Amino acid sequence: MTAEDVIYDADLYADGDLDEADIVEWYETRPITISTPAAVGSIIGAFTLGVLTAVGALALMGRLDD
Repeated sequence: MTAEDVIYDADLYADGDLDEADIVEWYETRPITISTPAAVGSIIGAFTLGVLTAVGALALMGRLDD
């Protein structure tokens, strides 16, 4: 479908068609649940990755100063 087709099809719809819109029901999403070992593991993993990144950046800056 091209843009010209959409323009031509728009003439087929009347403003009254919008009054008969379907009702949409919104549902509250379930809260995300995660096990305690998985949460602890992800926190430890993130901390370890941060430490390794900091140590790597400090080592790289130390080598560039020499």
